Amino acid sequence: MMKICIIGVGLIGGSFALGLKKSGKPANIVGFGRSAEKLAKAQQLGVIDDFSTDIKQALAGVDMVLIATPVNSFKSVLELIKPHIRAEVIIFDVGSTKTSIIKTAKQVFGNMPQNFIPAHPIAGKEQNGVEAADGALFSGKRVILTPTENANSQAIKTVSECWQSMGAKVEIMDDKTHDDLLAMTSHLPHILAFCLMNYLTDNKSGALDYAASGFKDFSRIASSDAQMWSDICISNTDEIIKHINGFRQSLDKLSSLIAAGKSEEIKQLFEGAKTARDDWLNE
Repeated sequence: MMKICIIGVGLIGGSFALGLKKSGKPANIVGFGRSAEKLAKAQQLGVIDDFSTDIKQALAGVDMVLIATPVNSFKSVLELIKPHIRAEVIIFDVGSTKTSIIKTAKQVFGNMPQNFIPAHPIAGKEQNGVEAADGALFSGKRVILTPTENANSQAIKTVSECWQSMGAKVEIMDDKTHDDLLAMTSHLPHILAFCLMNYLTDNKSGALDYAASGFKDFSRIASSDAQMWSDICISNTDEIIKHINGFRQSLDKLSSLIAAGKSEEIKQLFEGAKTARDDWLNE
């Protein structure tokens, strides 16, 4: 039976624990965090088997460590576990950016540990906390691993098998490709949702009284954790700014077409977007 310590038993960390339990993969799951009350709640919900607010105790005898805390906390988390972690222990994470995490790991350890396998499950909810944890959250979803060149092949296999056991589809790519793709498909949409909400509330008091289901669907992810997304913006700055600028050009193009009254070109633009989305949904 594997012993796994989850640092940060919230939505994603908790969903990983429940998914592993649901898969039938034998594991003893220990939670670590600052709040004994929240950890006790996670144990009460059956998410974790045990917990400790003492890192030495939490890491005693573990085979794997999952870091499921915000990306800006990684330096302090890695510094915390470093004195208590054996070289053979596998470390992996669920952070939304990978280049910054690899850079931080190298700073803390002096080089990238061979058994540190950066990972990112492409799944989530706008709700937060262990109460929202879902054992089926990763089923059918992609999980991207971004191991460095010196990564231990057995560690990659073990981490892959954990995610696959709960129905996830594991892919491997380099960290820079990951950060570029996720800046477009995840980071930018969240930024747009936040900005649209602010645009409405800042410019027209009561505008939301007239917002219907379409706006509700579009703005759903603006209910996501503000601190987490602020951290993501700072940890993937270059790629996010690049795609904000690219999206701005798309808006400028549409604005020019509208100003020029080019209805046919506007229609073609929208039809292209509709076709692309319909094809994606039908994959």
